[in-house]
Amino acid sequence: MKLTRPSDVRALLGAMDFHPSRVLGQNFLIDANILNILLDAAALTPRDTVLEVGPGLGVLTEGLCDRAGRVVAVEKDSRLFQWLENNFADRSNLSLLHADILDVDLAALLAQGVNKCVANLPYAVASRFLVEVMGAVRPPERIVVTVQLEVAERLAAAPSTHDYGLISVLAQLDYVVSIHKRISPTCFWPAPEVTSAILLMVRRDEPLVAGDDRAALLKLLKLCFSKRRKQIGATLRHEFAEVDPILADLKIPAVARPENIAPTDWAQLSRRLERNVPLG
Repeated sequence: MKLTRPSDVRALLGAMDFHPSRVLGQNFLIDANILNILLDAAALTPRDTVLEVGPGLGVLTEGLCDRAGRVVAVEKDSRLFQWLENNFADRSNLSLLHADILDVDLAALLAQGVNKCVANLPYAVASRFLVEVMGAVRPPERIVVTVQLEVAERLAAAPSTHDYGLISVLAQLDYVVSIHKRISPTCFWPAPEVTSAILLMVRRDEPLVAGDDRAALLKLLKLCFSKRRKQIGATLRHEFAEVDPILADLKIPAVARPENIAPTDWAQLSRRLERNVPLG
């Protein structure tokens, strides 16, 4: 049986009386070429400990176990979890966890030595999971995941583009983010109604904002992006004294809107404003 052969996957799920849930985003990868591109992008070595979310039938899990030193796979669905337990019982480097990744203590999980995250992410959890893993105390050094194309476009977006927003800044503060490969719906079974993509995130050697300054930056970002149609100068004058000289020094136009400001400029602006005296 080959899990990259559609007929085999359909037959197996039929024998299990398993009906993939569109609500949960259960779309099984069935394209061997995309599978290999995903695995190669992860640049795995025996020194790596990998987190996989939503392993499903294990088509990716098998490749991860072959290449990485250890794999921690988190599966929510009880029937799929049982399948994985039965069929990967001989994989001594695989730890299976029956849980919803959104309910897991992610910090504790990453603290087990996880340094990479490689997954065909269920659509239902992709955005929230990525936000949580990026904000972890010990975020993975490399994240390689399949997600909806629109999610990948938002995280990888450049300033002053339609897709650029708060989540773009959050991702790019710590990671170099790119769309590694677009994926046709036919590469999954059942085929989703949207195009997908392999999202590649490589952690920067040094984050744009150190941990001690991150809370202030997040507060600034939430303030400004909650008023994203307002000019940055107008928003900040209500909160800080002497904003215009700071903006001018950083070469950020006071008439710019939040989506026009690059992550590096947000980092510098936050640091300068923290030295300033907030109004009130």
